[in-house]
Amino acid sequence: MGTQRIIYHILAFLGVFAGLSQPLMAQKLSSNDTLTKWQVDYGKKGIEFIAPHNDFSLHIQSRLQFRFATPGDNNPLTYNDFHDEKNSVFKINRSRLKVGGHAYKPWLKYYWEYELGQGNLLDFRIMIERWKWLNIKIGQWKLEFTRERRISSGAQQLVDRSILNRSFTVDRQQGIELYGRLAGRGSADFSYWAAVVTGSGRSATENDDKNLMYFGRLQWNVLGDDLGFSGGSDLQLHQTPEAILAVSAVTNRSPFTRFSSSGGGFLAGFEEQEPGQYRINQTNVETAFKYQGFSWQSEIHRKEIIDKLNANATTALSGYYVQAGYFANQALSWWPKPLEVAVRYASFKPNLNQDTELDESSLAFNWFFKGHRNKLTAEISSFDYETPTEQLKNELRFRVQWDISF
Repeated sequence: MGTQRIIYHILAFLGVFAGLSQPLMAQKLSSNDTLTKWQVDYGKKGIEFIAPHNDFSLHIQSRLQFRFATPGDNNPLTYNDFHDEKNSVFKINRSRLKVGGHAYKPWLKYYWEYELGQGNLLDFRIMIERWKWLNIKIGQWKLEFTRERRISSGAQQLVDRSILNRSFTVDRQQGIELYGRLAGRGSADFSYWAAVVTGSGRSATENDDKNLMYFGRLQWNVLGDDLGFSGGSDLQLHQTPEAILAVSAVTNRSPFTRFSSSGGGFLAGFEEQEPGQYRINQTNVETAFKYQGFSWQSEIHRKEIIDKLNANATTALSGYYVQAGYFANQALSWWPKPLEVAVRYASFKPNLNQDTELDESSLAFNWFFKGHRNKLTAEISSFDYETPTEQLKNELRFRVQWDISF
């Protein structure tokens, strides 16, 4: 089978998601625009196929994440987790297939992502991005509620996200979103996101009641540039500083008190799950900054859970983290250029009416072979869990991870 026919079959098979199969057939049959004119390259999004006149494009990328952890991999959640028997772990933590591009017009984009190891369709979305100030997204994706969660797990500065992620992320949802950037002069630069989604988590095709999830985020691009969600590290070694300040909020009523890539779930103490039982109100204030190899990001969370079936009993949660990374070769000539050092401190209070607090302190080193597409991370973390009667310190965990995309 010739190269042209192989390319055609790959494009026809994967292009079905975006309705590309008929246009591709027309491309093949056309005497003027045969597949020999398709541009095939390998770029930052993997293997890339671009049609003549740029009417269609397709990129395919695979990603694997190998992880070793001892004496366990999971973050502690309760006092008892510190006493559970733990074993060292070696696993393929993530195995992803990513496909995206545009169809008919460069501004009509599509993307889907599949977790091969667990058999989950994570993302599927269509984006209409014709104007900078107004774009539309339809499908399933990770809401932009928190920077930490929105940044890909392959572009994190540490092995994984902080102890806050489990309790505060709203994760992947299905629905529709308006977003854009209102770029004025200098610091008069803002980005925004506003979405209406089912509020039932990944792969939930309908809501449990008539209540939907409403989400909004307003981001001030302080110095006139949008840092985006591409990653935490300053791999570009910005020669001019870039900073953002963002505020986001979400409200939802459903049986769920937490979300993850597995869908809707519950926090400890909220195991009862009836349709429309919990009203969830959340806010997040976050910052990010990059300059000459130094990077910073932080988040401050507040979450309110109202049990509508039990006298409107209310539980409030809060937490924050601060995180920084630095390519020390910018200051030390002997420091290896591909090596970044990163630190994070996080604090989580599962109930503001109780004196219970979980803290995380982490130190990591990243060796970048090819940016975030091929990197090795070593991390050591310390967890403290404090209650009114008990205090635990120096519970350590060590992890090594290799993340590679191709």
